[in-house]
Parts: sequence; C-alpha cells; structure tokens
Amino acid sequence: MESQYARVNKEPIQPQIKSTSFRQWIGGIAFTFMIALLGYLLAKAPGFDHVGQLASAIVIAVLYRQFFGYPELIRSGIGFSSKRLLRFAIILYGLKLNIGTVLQDGLGLIVRDAVVIAFAILITVWLARLLKADKNISLLLGIGTGVCGAAAIAALAPIIKSKDEDTAIGVGIIALVGTIFAIAYTILRPFLPLSDIEYGIWSGISLHEIAHVALAASPGGQDALAIGLLAKLGRVFLLVPLCFLFMYIMKRNGTREDCSETKVEFPWFLIGFIVMSIIGSYVLGTSIPVSNEFINSVSTLTTWCLTAAMVGLGLNVSLRDLRMKALKPLIAMGITSICLSILAYFIV
Repeated sequence: MESQYARVNKEPIQPQIKSTSFRQWIGGIAFTFMIALLGYLLAKAPGFDHVGQLASAIVIAVLYRQFFGYPELIRSGIGFSSKRLLRFAIILYGLKLNIGTVLQDGLGLIVRDAVVIAFAILITVWLARLLKADKNISLLLGIGTGVCGAAAIAALAPIIKSKDEDTAIGVGIIALVGTIFAIAYTILRPFLPLSDIEYGIWSGISLHEIAHVALAASPGGQDALAIGLLAKLGRVFLLVPLCFLFMYIMKRNGTREDCSETKVEFPWFLIGFIVMSIIGSYVLGTSIPVSNEFINSVSTLTTWCLTAAMVGLGLNVSLRDLRMKALKPLIAMGITSICLSILAYFIV
C-alpha cells in the first residue's frame, strides 16, 4: 500500500508539469514572434527591403537552426505557430478578398486567372518530372506561382500532406523569385508597348504575391495598380475551389494506390477564409462602418501571424537537405515563371 508520505509528495507533480508545459508553449510562440521581429527589422535594410518581412524571417529561422539546432524545449509553442497561427492567418487573409468587386468587374480576368493557374501548376510539375526534381516542393511552387504565393502554399500544404520543411522551402523560394520578377517588371515597364491598364493586368495575372503585384504595378500609376490588384484578387478567389479540387485528387489517388480511401483532413480554415471574405465584402464598410486604420491593423496582424508561422516552418529546414532538394524545383519554377510572364503578356 502506498504510504501517505508518498501520496503527499506526488500530488503537486501534475500541476507542476502542466505549468512547465504551458511556459514552454508560450515560450515557443514568443520565440517565433521574436524572430519575426528580427525579420521585420532585417526587411528595413537595403536589399532586403525588396525581399520583405516574410522571407527575411525565414532566412533568420533557417540560419538559427543550422547554428544552434532546433529548440526542442519549446517545440510545442513553435508547432502551434507553424500550424494553428498559420491557419488563423489564412482566415484573416480572407478580408483582403472583395468578392463583390471580383464578381462585378473581374469576371473576364477570372477566366485568364484560371488559365494562368492551370498553366503554372501543370508546367511546373511537368518540368519537375523532366528534371527529376522533388515532386512535393515542385507542386507547392507551381501552386504558389499560379495562385498567390505563400498564402496558397500554406493553404494547400496540409491538404497534400507536405512536410513543414518542404513548405518552408517553397515559401522562401516563392518570395525570392517573386521579388526578382517584380523588380524586373519595373525595369521593363518603359520598354513595353502596353498601356497602363494592360501593364497592370499583366502584372496581376503573372506575378506571385500581392506584394509583388503592388511593387511592379505602381510605376504604371493608380489605374495600373488598381486593375493589377483586381486581377490578383481573382487568383486568390480561385484558391478555395483549387483546394477542394486537390482534396478530391488526393482521395482518388489514395483509393487507386492503397485500395483504400486516403483520409484527407477537411481544411476547416478555408470555411473561415470564405466567411471572412463575405464579411469583408458585404458587412464591413456597409452594414458595419469601419475605418481604414482598422483594416490596416487586421492586415498587419495577418502579416505578423503568417510570419511567425513561417518562422516555425523555417526552423525545420536543414541546409543540407535544402541543397539537395531545392535546386531542381527552383529551376523548374524559374522556367515556369518566365513562360508564364510570356503567356500573360500575349493574353492581356
């Protein structure tokens, strides 16, 4: 029989373990935001100001992993950032999509956006096969190139069961290549026989991130910027049906290969994305008046949550694996991006 002394000394252990676990969880989340802050500061430096906070934070996270190793003690909090905060950021991202504007003024653009998305994914996957590149990273890069960069990669990654490391590699590459292309667009702008509106559409249907479209389209003036962002929002609009399409493909392939249906977790965060899009399109600013400061604050919160999530993913990246796995997908994506720019130029 257990003595009373033993029982007395064992009773406080469980609360102490819970308290320690909670501190580790909070510490992990705080750690990802700390590196996100360093990424924000690095993005202010010359050269990195075109790369952006997201990619800068991932670079710092990857370097931290190589020099100091993975911080195992606070793994639970880092995992929370890389998974839960990521989904929360995608939900908030829905506020950037004005469904009414897209449906009213952008139906013609949506058709071209659909062509662009299909082209980017299929060509990237095809080139990856020719180059014998990593299939998962190449698919993520094709999705990011075709739809909306890091947000699309983050949304599709859990559906295609991507490893955290592969997701982080994909986001880092998409940010780097997208920035290079956006700067190239601004250099080419004076030499292209395109009107401001045509240039804006070209930027919106071919560049990777919303930030890249804004950077490239700005030299064309306000009209170019407005139509460019509208074209880009059409691609964001197609993210949801694309996610459900990939859910169907994953289940079908699982049935064929394993003779049993592969369990694909339903991406509930996409429902939140849709709800926030509806709220942003038809509630905020109409039924509920809100200030621009509020919208900007939500956008800032989205960026910080997404950056912290990417830090969590970046801490899983091994540079050795990066050298082995990322070069060929990068080549495939680079070729696809060039071909996509040419295609978009002729369908504008």
